[in-house]
Amino acid sequence: MENQTTSLKQVMLSYGLMLGVATILISVINYAIGDIYKPHWSNQVIGLLAIATLIVLGIKKYKNDNTYLSLGQAIKIGLGVALIGALISLMYTLVFIKVIEPEFIPNTIEFETQKMFDQGQGEEQIEMAVGFMKNYMMIMIVAMIIISNLFVGFIVSLISGVIMKETNEEITSI
Repeated sequence: MENQTTSLKQVMLSYGLMLGVATILISVINYAIGDIYKPHWSNQVIGLLAIATLIVLGIKKYKNDNTYLSLGQAIKIGLGVALIGALISLMYTLVFIKVIEPEFIPNTIEFETQKMFDQGQGEEQIEMAVGFMKNYMMIMIVAMIIISNLFVGFIVSLISGVIMKETNEEITSI
């Protein structure tokens, strides 16, 4: 049977799309159970597992279809999958904030303000924090989604690439 080659772009798009859909499903479930302002720690674990699993599967798919894999290719795949997943997640998040739950940011600010009061922070500190949140909440959300996905994507793809790497020279010397 002849090996079918798969391009980096094909792998990044298909697994990035799967990651985006998985992230949206996690968010929808979180919203449905009413856990959007104070999500359980397990949501982060599930999200990290989704990113890691889909990146590893994407790298493995590329290696199986192309018979070799360099560390650079593994990192490109991981970052590509993470970025595409992040962009899809970001689009959903923006729709969620603007259409589905337009009171999300004011409610989040109120929730965080109450948390600061409960922790005994001073009124001046709380006012400064609230002013910052009102001005920069959307930027923080966008940055966190993209940066966290790319960071996790890099780490997972680096580790996976080191483990799965197999160059042309290694194959021909066997």
